[in-house]
Amino acid sequence: MPSARKSSLRWSNWNLLLLVPLLMLVTPWFNSDEPRLLGLPYFYWYQFAWVPVGVACVGLVYLKTKDEPAVHGKPDLLGVDDLDEGAK
Repeated sequence: MPSARKSSLRWSNWNLLLLVPLLMLVTPWFNSDEPRLLGLPYFYWYQFAWVPVGVACVGLVYLKTKDEPAVHGKPDLLGVDDLDEGAK
């Protein structure tokens, strides 16, 4: 039985919060002129309201996942020369 491939991408439950800002892309939910807020149509102020929500979600995911190792159980075997773009 082949072993499951492990992704090099760090994934945790916190990363699901990154999907929340994508809700602003479902334009049929807010494609209207009314109600207006300070003269702005609903379409615009709804999108502007998502900006701090998106920043908060991305910031929270960063804070919760920044100290997690990319690979568990193995040392990092890459040297500085391996990371150099000019190395072959």
